[in-house]
Amino acid sequence: MKNLEGKVTLVTGASRGIGKGIAIALGEAGATVYITGRSLDNSDTVGGISGNLNHTQAAVEEAGGICIPVQVDHSNDQQVRSLFERIQDEQHGQLDLLVNNAFSGVQSLRETQGKSFWKCEPELWDNINNVGLRSHYVASIFAARMMVQRRQGLICTISSWGGMSPIFGVAYGVGKAACDRLVADMAVELKPDNVASVDLWPGIVGTEHISALADEIGSENVTDPRNSVFVDRYNWETPLLTGRVIAALAADANIIQRTGKVQIVAELAQQYGIVDEQGDRPASLRSLKFIIPAALPGIRKYSNFIPDIKVPWSLLLLTTLKSPQI
Repeated sequence: MKNLEGKVTLVTGASRGIGKGIAIALGEAGATVYITGRSLDNSDTVGGISGNLNHTQAAVEEAGGICIPVQVDHSNDQQVRSLFERIQDEQHGQLDLLVNNAFSGVQSLRETQGKSFWKCEPELWDNINNVGLRSHYVASIFAARMMVQRRQGLICTISSWGGMSPIFGVAYGVGKAACDRLVADMAVELKPDNVASVDLWPGIVGTEHISALADEIGSENVTDPRNSVFVDRYNWETPLLTGRVIAALAADANIIQRTGKVQIVAELAQQYGIVDEQGDRPASLRSLKFIIPAALPGIRKYSNFIPDIKVPWSLLLLTTLKSPQI
């Protein structure tokens, strides 16, 4: 359904992975999609995995959208400023949706997987949180300046369960917790101007890099049940699911009611009646439908018989999720 026709959107970090999937889904919905990345061609290769804006543009246009690729290094504030000035000029001040997704830390995470923070070099922090947390803040500044003028708009920030539970180490966890707080505090200041700020937590998304990580873990014959979720690709989401959920959020006339809150992609998919690329609907990571089979691999093929009951946040905070204690 082309429910975003006439809407102007921007997805940062869309050369590959979740950003590419988001851009394609916005194209499905008929939006004009600006996409950013470090390369228009095949020269942008990270960890042996290539991706470029031209390929994403072709995929978005095939899905039915209008796509405008812009080469941007999100560690360069002037390039980001120029990006928004271009959108301002070309779209007469209209920007309906910003998706903060750019992230340069994937390769560093792969290289330091399993290492304690003191065994890593200090620059790991910058690799993860410069193009990531800081770049989200910078992009949101320029987007907000446009949106408040029209008294409408949505800023979606891609965050992670890692903000509440140790997943990929200290620098990653702190960065994602800060993204969550960034969204919440921006929402307070943007709400009087009818601009929404929403925090999105995807599940386990089968991007190129996560798939490569799963292959690496599998080759090590690791028997930890938590690792088997990766090896078996159990309950994985595709990048397209997050994109379809964002498209639904951008079309929601009552989106301001969600501002400042964490939104779980799988749960939003259920609420909006959205399915993933192959027509399935992965369970939320706080659902018994995921938690029990994740811990007991032998019953995964019977997961359809497990009720989709969500563990309350208060209980998660006391048990699984080790957020800061007060």
